[in-house]
Amino acid sequence: MADDRQQRTERATPKRLEEARRRGQLPRSRDLSAAAVVMAAGAALYLLSDSLGAGLHDLMRSGFALSREQALDAGYLQVALGDMLALALHTLAPLLGLVLCAALVAPLALGGWNFSTSALAPDFSRLSPAAGLGRMFSARGLIELGKSLAKFTLVALIAVIFLRHNAAQLLALGRMPLARAIGESFVMVGQALLALGSALVVIAAVDVPLQLWQHARGLRMTREEVREELRESEGSPETRGRIRSAQTELARRRMMQEVPKADVVVTNPTHYAVALRYEESRMRAPVVVAKGADLVAARIREIAAEHAVPLVEAPPLARALHRGVEIGAEIPASLYVAVAQVLTYVHQLRAARGSGAAPPVPPRIGEDLDGTRH
Repeated sequence: MADDRQQRTERATPKRLEEARRRGQLPRSRDLSAAAVVMAAGAALYLLSDSLGAGLHDLMRSGFALSREQALDAGYLQVALGDMLALALHTLAPLLGLVLCAALVAPLALGGWNFSTSALAPDFSRLSPAAGLGRMFSARGLIELGKSLAKFTLVALIAVIFLRHNAAQLLALGRMPLARAIGESFVMVGQALLALGSALVVIAAVDVPLQLWQHARGLRMTREEVREELRESEGSPETRGRIRSAQTELARRRMMQEVPKADVVVTNPTHYAVALRYEESRMRAPVVVAKGADLVAARIREIAAEHAVPLVEAPPLARALHRGVEIGAEIPASLYVAVAQVLTYVHQLRAARGSGAAPPVPPRIGEDLDGTRH
């Protein structure tokens, strides 16, 4: 097991993380949830102390203000109990609502909400005494023990300090009128919860990164597992090679279908061939619709000849276009002049063919376009 854990050096893949999420394995911090709930409850008690005190005072007064006949009437007591429960819920609704919101929002900060039926399935391995002892004396168990001791010490220290600091106010509650005493007690309880919640926030600030690290560490994979998952998701290398070959052939066929629509094919003359198309009303500059080298270039020349697309021999321009312009892209500004000379020659050639005149002299494109000489 130790050797296997040492070999798990790779981070979990998205697929493994999604599988863990479906199983309900998400980073969770009970300290974060506890801090959120305690802080929300403390803030609610502190801010709503007057309304809560008045509501509970009315509840106590109406609950104990019973005549002898009413106390002996079972039907009245049932109605009175229902009314008091409704009043109690109405009075405590803001407090309960804030605490519920805090309990629901806290998980969003760490992993988000997740419902998994797998997490509800019974796990009988947890009933094993040996497994329980192993978890108890594991590194994680020792960390949890240290966290528990630290939380107990910190919370107890804050509680002692708070009680000593507010001892006089606690004793003074007995001399106050009931309504005021209830309100003041809520203020003090709210202050105590805010103090304790602040301590829990400090603990959660340490626990959250620890939970994230433990979760990522528990989902680590070996290199073999990563390779196996890659093979399962993408297939064997032979299958991927066949898919790439099919995709390349399909792209080549689509490219060849654009050659008859080209205005000109610039050649090397044998090594490269680049087909250009230009529609002045729709394009800002000529576009490369097909290109290729060697056998692909020969096929482009064949298709161009079959569809009477002019072939212009301009080796430097053909090399520059083949190397620097992708299929479907416009030519760069540095090649505007050279391509314009080629297109002008093509227009003159078509005009000469139409009128029966002598063909124009082919342009001589400079050999400094691509910085090479062949």
